[in-house]
Amino acid sequence: METKYVEKRDGGFWVRGTRVSLDSIVYAFRRGASPETIKLRFPVLTLEQVYGAITFYLARQTEIDEYLKHSEEQYDEAKQASHEELRKENPDLYSRLIRAKRESRQTRQ
Repeated sequence: METKYVEKRDGGFWVRGTRVSLDSIVYAFRRGASPETIKLRFPVLTLEQVYGAITFYLARQTEIDEYLKHSEEQYDEAKQASHEELRKENPDLYSRLIRAKRESRQTRQ
C-alpha cells in the first residue's frame, strides 16, 4: 500500500510534508466530518491529502486505532501526574482550580 500521503516521524503519524497530524484527521473523520469539512479545518491541506490520509487510516485501521489508544493513555497518565504534582506543591491553588472547574461545569448545565 502506498504511503504517499502519510509519514511516520517523531513517534507519530503526519500528513507528509505538513505539521498536521493524522490523529487530527482521524478524530474528525470518526466524528462524522466529511473530507471537505476536514479540508476546511486544515486549509494547508489539499482535498487529495485529506482523502489520502483517510485512506491510509482505513487501510491500517487496527494499527492506527491502537496507536491512538496508546497516545490517549499516555496523555491521561501525564495529565494525572501533573495534577498530583500541583496538588502536592501548591494545594491551595489546586483546590481553587478544582472548585473553579466544578463551578464552570454547573454554569454550563
